[in-house]
Amino acid sequence: MAVNLVAPNPVNLYPVAGVKIGVAEAGIRKANRKDLSVVLLDAGASVAGVFTQNRYCAAPVQICRDHLQRGLGIRAMLINTGNANAGTGDDGMARARATCIALARKLDIAPEQILPFSTGVIMEPLPADRIEAGIPAALRDAQADNWARAAEGIMTTDTLPKAFSAQVLIDDKMVTITGISKGAGMIRPNMATMLGFMATDASVPQALMQQLATDLANGSFNRVTVDGDTSTNDSFVVIATNKVAHAPISSWTSANGQALKEAMMGVAQKLAQAIVRDGEGATKFITVKVSGGNSTDECCKVAYAVAHSPLVKTAFFASDPNLGRILAAVGYAGIADLDQKKISLHLDDVHVVTHGGRNPSYKEEDGARVMQQSEITIHIGLGRGNVTDTVWTCDFSYDYVKINADYRS
Repeated sequence: MAVNLVAPNPVNLYPVAGVKIGVAEAGIRKANRKDLSVVLLDAGASVAGVFTQNRYCAAPVQICRDHLQRGLGIRAMLINTGNANAGTGDDGMARARATCIALARKLDIAPEQILPFSTGVIMEPLPADRIEAGIPAALRDAQADNWARAAEGIMTTDTLPKAFSAQVLIDDKMVTITGISKGAGMIRPNMATMLGFMATDASVPQALMQQLATDLANGSFNRVTVDGDTSTNDSFVVIATNKVAHAPISSWTSANGQALKEAMMGVAQKLAQAIVRDGEGATKFITVKVSGGNSTDECCKVAYAVAHSPLVKTAFFASDPNLGRILAAVGYAGIADLDQKKISLHLDDVHVVTHGGRNPSYKEEDGARVMQQSEITIHIGLGRGNVTDTVWTCDFSYDYVKINADYRS
């Protein structure tokens, strides 16, 4: 069961001018489930993406990178679940390209104006024929208010769809932001199986989009982990349809640029955190905040060392305040000149460690009380500098093993 996460109410998801979405049941892996989505963009949209750093990346990731680099103007996205089309060699590339060609013919555009995405089981042939057969139904379903259906249509082991919206005033004009994501396991995006799509009707030049996508990913999807595995298919795409007639964003340091990015970051972080809340078998949502670092890099090293530790994660599942496991993870995080005498540790409001040792006033029953909660913050102080960073993760339960042991069943 997801941790304090509910399915989105379609009423609360705002349509984005210039975007239509259609969803169909193509039987890609299982019958009677939404598994094929098309996202249609009006001409003139600005589009950028950030993709997995896994060198064994999937065929659709390779094609997306190529199509974006061509600069022909992206007009559609084609998303399937049930099959990752990864580890499939030249055949996988050919099948992914065939699906782009099939959709391009229906839309009378170039195949290079389409971005394909796949998620699901690795190293199985993509059933391109089923995708091609399902495209007409997805196109017939296309409408502006289909974000909730699309969030369902990209799920794999997710227990709930993930979608959020926000609005912000830019030059006294209302700008809309809506996004969806999927992911529950094989989650450490490291961007660079997670998919995220976000659209706004704001006016943003294409030249500014890559920085926006990278910054949003770094502040959201690159700050979450479920199990430390970087998927072959991780993709995060950001779209600006340029439909709202405010002055185009001139830079991300301008007042309008900062306002838009802040609103989009809020949606991106909710989408990323929803993945952790819905982590496979998760029972607790854990915030790992590291302060007093000399750099973002060393804060994240420590935060991820803690967030990835199976010993830490299983202790939180058991509500066992075996907190020396956290200190051990801090110690092996890779900071060569770390001074353990400066380390502090809090669990929410409970002060556990001071000056590198057990706080004299700490009582184990206080730690146990906090660990019973469904949401917990671990705050680690390094005593080295002024930098702070945060990572979000979850616990490891029995169900995580069951879900992944039975994944292909």
